[in-house]
Amino acid sequence: MHLWQLFFIAGLVVGGFVFLLILWASFRYRRRSDQMPAQTQYHTLLEITYTVVPIIIVVVLFVFTVLAENKVDATPPGAGATIHVNAFQWGWEFVYPGGVKVIGQTTQDPTMVVPTGTDVEIHLKSLDVLHGFYVPQFNFSRYASPGYSTTFDFNALHTGDFRGQCTQLCGLYHSLMFFNVKAVTKSQYAVWLHNQQLAVKSNPKSVPKLPSGVSNGSSSANASGNNVGGDLNGD
Repeated sequence: MHLWQLFFIAGLVVGGFVFLLILWASFRYRRRSDQMPAQTQYHTLLEITYTVVPIIIVVVLFVFTVLAENKVDATPPGAGATIHVNAFQWGWEFVYPGGVKVIGQTTQDPTMVVPTGTDVEIHLKSLDVLHGFYVPQFNFSRYASPGYSTTFDFNALHTGDFRGQCTQLCGLYHSLMFFNVKAVTKSQYAVWLHNQQLAVKSNPKSVPKLPSGVSNGSSSANASGNNVGGDLNGD
């Protein structure tokens, strides 16, 4: 918000100055006769000024932009929850501490459970092609890129269910690559995670697995170069 205000004020100042110059030139050098006015050129000081000043303005705005982006993207220590989010064709895998996993593809719309009122640290990556992690009601989007992990955090202020989706055209069933974010209270999240961890310990085989053709941390492209993802209705 402050960065936007800075850009708006800078735009008003520059735009107002240019407008005044236009008015001044229009009245000061308006046509008074048919005689050709004297022609001048190469005003060295003026040319240096209108070259250097815009560069300084751009550099200053760039510095403030970097500072604002670093502040927004900074992940505070001591997050209330840490979740590894893996995108694949065409679904999502949410990995919690203690071996808890939630996996869903195409029409299954998996749900990522998060606590409210605390920073939730997300480690996002893709297991095959470029995907996009987007929750419209959070007004937040990030690329899920193959080969490296992107870390960010968000803080859900209210409980509720929120729709998420992939924003990058990633193949045949991209339009079905949805997920849900379920925001619950901290105590509810702690109980849910504890119960899920107990279920994993008592029955390790109950942990869902990635679809055939998708491997954790590697591309799902087969030898022929065709992308292999989750099946849709047995296709």
